Amino acid sequence: MKKSTIIVLVIIAVVAIWGITGYNGLVNAEETVSNAWSNVESQYQRRADLIPNLVNTVKGYAEHEAQTLQAVTDARVRATQMNVNVEDLTPEKLLEYQKVQGELGAAIGRLLAITEAYPELKANENFLELQAQLEGTENRIAVARQNFNETVKEYNTSIRKFPRNLLAGMFGFEKRPYFEAQEGAADAPQVNF
Repeated sequence: MKKSTIIVLVIIAVVAIWGITGYNGLVNAEETVSNAWSNVESQYQRRADLIPNLVNTVKGYAEHEAQTLQAVTDARVRATQMNVNVEDLTPEKLLEYQKVQGELGAAIGRLLAITEAYPELKANENFLELQAQLEGTENRIAVARQNFNETVKEYNTSIRKFPRNLLAGMFGFEKRPYFEAQEGAADAPQVNF
């Protein structure tokens, strides 16, 4: 074989190895984002699963708070019906998902505020356990969202850096949106009785 043929074959092999490892790295990064999104959805589902028990516990003490209880139930239904596939995760869809989850969070906040008017409810063992689980779930949601944003950052960075951006463009790897603070998130909630 000629020396030039060997050099061409080596160059082709190096480019092929770079392409394969680069592509596999992008696939791994994309799967990490998908996994992180699944963790976010799992934590939101955990919260949705706790709500009926919390509502029923409060309902026994606060019969005349039907509007608030109905608002929580309705918000839970909207939140559990909203499905966002990680493959179709656009900034608009993520914003809508956040909005629905935010409405549920606000409704839960109003529900928990009701407990101030019912001292015997605040002392109820079932309520206290559910409240603790819900608080823990809210913390888990925050951590899952933070982890999702970290994996999205790593993924978005990897598809934008040269020379991987060439592979990303060639194989259709697209930038993913972040969870962002909702409008008004900096304002403290108002509790009125």
